[in-house]
Amino acid sequence: MTRRRWIADTWSPETGHPTHATLTGEQAQHLARVLRAQPGQIFDVVANGFLHRAEISAISLSEVSFTLHEELEVDAALPIHLLLAVFKFDHFEWAIEKATELGVARITPILARRTEKHLAQVAQKRAERWRRIALEAAKQSRRTDVPEIAEPVKLDAALKAETAPLRILLSEVEQSVSLTSALAHSNQQPTTNNEHLALAIGPEGGWTPEEIALFTQHQWTHVTLGPRILRAETATIAALAIAAAHLEP
Repeated sequence: MTRRRWIADTWSPETGHPTHATLTGEQAQHLARVLRAQPGQIFDVVANGFLHRAEISAISLSEVSFTLHEELEVDAALPIHLLLAVFKFDHFEWAIEKATELGVARITPILARRTEKHLAQVAQKRAERWRRIALEAAKQSRRTDVPEIAEPVKLDAALKAETAPLRILLSEVEQSVSLTSALAHSNQQPTTNNEHLALAIGPEGGWTPEEIALFTQHQWTHVTLGPRILRAETATIAALAIAAAHLEP
């Protein structure tokens, strides 16, 4: 039977391989109230990026303490930075959840020209909620890490800060270059140590011509997912699945 996996809120020592870990807040309450866990029970716990077989040493409604035993084998996150333009929040949050399940390393919400004004105005206040969604999706999918969810940022600032060697834009106006071919013909070698690929997906209505020109200026490769018009969240899942097939050994 597969053991439940938890992501620790704190651990000690704080650097290197931890030997003890703690869950607090909602995670602790779920263990104590819902699962009625007891000292001595064994779970899998992620602490400081390391996965361990862990034994409960003490439990209360506010805190569950673990002694960490042997380290277990883990799968690395996909070295992908997803630049995802903000769109309707329920669809956007679903995309964050699925991108986390698929293994993306980092997500930056982009305030694009065609992001609805009222969504752009309140996006900053949603960032913590998006991080909680990523945390829950990471636990559900048995990831050993949680993708970083950056603060929402305007496109020009995001492009200036991007350092990934391979940068791909899903473009509605591109007709011939597919994502698969762009990945297959990339001169960059896949790596699991750093972000290898930056992938940009636009809002409802797509990128404006000025934004597309900005991507070109910053040397992004423009690609298509095919002839069909996909919703942004559907394009996110499709693109990440294709990229994962290319990047994973």
